[in-house]
Amino acid sequence: MPRNKYPEETVQTILDAAFKLFTEKGYENTTVLDIVDQMGGLTRGAFYHHFKSKEEVMSALTEHMFYKDNPFEKVKGEEALTGLEKLRQIMKNSLVDSDSRRISIQAIPLLKNPKFLAELVESNRDMIVPAYQELIEEGIADGSVHTSYPKQAAEILSFLTNFWLAPTIFPFDREEGIARVRMIRKVTDDMGIPIFDDEIMYLIEAMLKELE
Repeated sequence: MPRNKYPEETVQTILDAAFKLFTEKGYENTTVLDIVDQMGGLTRGAFYHHFKSKEEVMSALTEHMFYKDNPFEKVKGEEALTGLEKLRQIMKNSLVDSDSRRISIQAIPLLKNPKFLAELVESNRDMIVPAYQELIEEGIADGSVHTSYPKQAAEILSFLTNFWLAPTIFPFDREEGIARVRMIRKVTDDMGIPIFDDEIMYLIEAMLKELE
């Protein structure tokens, strides 16, 4: 049976197999044995050498997809955009179909898992909030954003978009979802960071129709 001498290649093989299954069958319908069957001859022992469970695979996969398709890095080179426009571009990118978005959707049920939720809170605190803060401060400098509290504004923005809009944590139907997004628009407008323009609102409300 073929063996992979390079641990990073084995991990990538596992992540590739999991991504295929999670996006085709759904996370909850995929088992560890399903993943092993897609690992090109690698054994269940190879899987458990790197991961204890499919939950750990999903955690590693979401992190991998974020770094592979980091929306904050993408906008850094857009010198023609203001800080606010970069924030809007990130929001728009998160609403279009992509590998990262498909995995994020499959990970939603895992937010019921206290360990996974704690990891998400930590990653938002350590990575997402500072990235938002950097763009907010850029917007303050170029005049497109008006707030005296960039760090706190970044924390609020991260919480509202990544946790308050997570149906596993705060359940909602389409009508409630639209109400929340409209409330977020009002809050961010009042903070001096009017990210949610009409185009973004249209994209979000169209996405929420899937809940009907």
